[in-house]
This record gives sequence, C-alpha cells and structure tokens, in this order.
Amino acid sequence: MNFRQAFETMKQGAKVKLPSWGGYWCWDPEKETIMMHCRPQDSDKGQGAVLDIRETQRVEYTLQNILSDEWVIADKINTPVLGGEAAFGFGDAVKYMKCGLKVKRKGWNGKNQYIQLAMNISYTTVDKVVVNCDHEAIGNKAIAFVGTFGVQMGWLASQADMLAEDWVFVDQEGE
Repeated sequence: MNFRQAFETMKQGAKVKLPSWGGYWCWDPEKETIMMHCRPQDSDKGQGAVLDIRETQRVEYTLQNILSDEWVIADKINTPVLGGEAAFGFGDAVKYMKCGLKVKRKGWNGKNQYIQLAMNISYTTVDKVVVNCDHEAIGNKAIAFVGTFGVQMGWLASQADMLAEDWVFVDQEGE
C-alpha cells in the first residue's frame, strides 16, 4: 500500500512497516503523531526506542520511506521487534547488497550460505599476471555466493530466487 493508505490504516489502530524493517510505525491519538518503534541497532539512541516522527535525526531516510508504495501491516510474523523476522523480495536484496549488506533466502538449506557484493575483483593468469577485472557496464563488481564449500564468484540467481519474497538479512556472524 502507499503511504496515504498506510497512514489511514495507522489512524485506525494498525501498525505498519516496510518489508525490510525490524520495527514499525503507529499512530498515537493522544499526541496526534506517528510513533516509530525501532530495534536497538536502528535507533539513534542506541537502544530499542519509541520515537516521535518529528524527532527523527534521519530526515532524508524518513522522507524516502514515506514515499514508498510498499507499506505492509506489521505483525508477529514479519516484524522483529514483535517477535518475527523481516523478509523482502529479490529487488530489495540486490539494493541492500549494493549498500554492503549480506542477504540470504530463508529457504536455503545450507548453514552460513549468503550472497554479498564483491568488489575489486582480480585473478592471476597461468603466466602469473594479475588481471584486475573491469567491465564497462558494471565496473569491478560481482555477486559472490558464500557457501559451505567456499565462495562462488559471479553467482546467478535462479527464477525461484528472483521471484521469492523470503530474502532476509544475515546477522554479524553470517547466519
């Protein structure tokens, strides 16, 4: 839903979020404002916090979120601060990789499997010459699949991967 619909839904008592968020927004009828419920790592205060939207320190980020057409109802299944897990589609997975984050599918059965953006790619020829890859369209980047048997450079997504909505962030330990 777009933000106008999300805003009306909040005013009726629902919690809303974007698919990748760990927290949610809701309407506070007493204060007549949107309250942002954040995970500790997302809060400007370094702890789980409830912030009045008028107190945001990330104005541009907040405005970009408002412009999204991907608002959903926040619940115990899709919202980490409510006990769930945030999941998103492949397009968002690529966007987050470009920002330096590791992502994976919930459906992947191998432990510690994920993909991330690899940069500054080079290789050594049989003549022991180091070649730095540089493609006219993509530069010196590729998607790396990190799995149980090492790293696969230039990973290609299957149609199932591209159509899936079960992409999640990888935590700091790689799981």
